[in-house]
Amino acid sequence: MTVVNLNKARKAREQAKARAEASENRVKFGRPKAETTKSRLEAEKAARDLDGKRRDPD
Repeated sequence: MTVVNLNKARKAREQAKARAEASENRVKFGRPKAETTKSRLEAEKAARDLDGKRRDPD
C-alpha cells in the first residue's frame, strides 16, 4: 500500500494546471504585434472566403 501525502498531490496538481495556463498565455499574449495582426487578418480572409463560397438557401 502506497502512502500519498495529499497536500503534495494537491500542490502538484495545481502547479501542473498553472503551468498549462502559463503555456496557453505565452501563446496567446507572447507574440509580436505584427504577428498577431497577420494571424487576425488571415482568419478574417478565411472567413470571407468561406462566406463567399456559401450557397444561398432557396
